Amino acid sequence: MDSSVPPHPFEPRPRRRDRHGRGMRGPVAPPQVPLSASRGETFRDLVQDSVERLERRWPQLAEVDFVVLDVPGTPEEVVPLGSAVSAEKGRPAQIVVYRRPVEIRTKSRDERALLVHEVVVEQVAELLGLAPESVDPRYGQD
Repeated sequence: MDSSVPPHPFEPRPRRRDRHGRGMRGPVAPPQVPLSASRGETFRDLVQDSVERLERRWPQLAEVDFVVLDVPGTPEEVVPLGSAVSAEKGRPAQIVVYRRPVEIRTKSRDERALLVHEVVVEQVAELLGLAPESVDPRYGQD
């Protein structure tokens, strides 16, 4: 029996409600609530807070690029928390903070904020050729 009508491709029916009858699920929290921010976004905010705190004292940091990467690119025996790269012709100085190594070493948001600030201060000090205590007098006191 040959049929001249081609078979219909399988198309799922549109869902009108979830299978428990409670309606469609929506977001857990609205976008303006911190709950909806990802870990990466929250970490970037911590780095930005630290940078803003240091820029008040060191205005030349406005010329430095601050970057957050998940992990260092090259495997090393000791995993770095951050790195500083001096400026070269056509490229500004750059300070990198590695998110995952910092998160692994901290338990709470407060600890993470302190460690992020310490890493940023240490990298700025390395870049400027100064001691961390001269970059931020409160370094190591928290």
